[in-house]
Amino acid sequence: METTFYSEILKQLGGRRFLMMTGAKNLVYDNQDLSISMKIMRNAKKVTHVKIKLNSLDLYDLTFYNCGKELKIVSEINNIYCDQLQEIFEQHTGLYLTL
Repeated sequence: METTFYSEILKQLGGRRFLMMTGAKNLVYDNQDLSISMKIMRNAKKVTHVKIKLNSLDLYDLTFYNCGKELKIVSEINNIYCDQLQEIFEQHTGLYLTL
């Protein structure tokens, strides 16, 4: 069975537990851009959407958005290793991915 890039990203974030703890929904996979985007639950940092993109260095770029009356980039972090994904996500959203 072939592992797709987006299933690997979800696995590195925590899989089903990640989806449950963040309320992630409306997941959009982009095979051309090698990215995954999602809407997440309310949080202290006012982030509503997250985009995780695999870049040419085989590292991840994370973009955190606030989608209110207009779309604003809250923060953008580039060249993240897979073992840093959870920590960076927690720092920039205020949502915990582990109990």
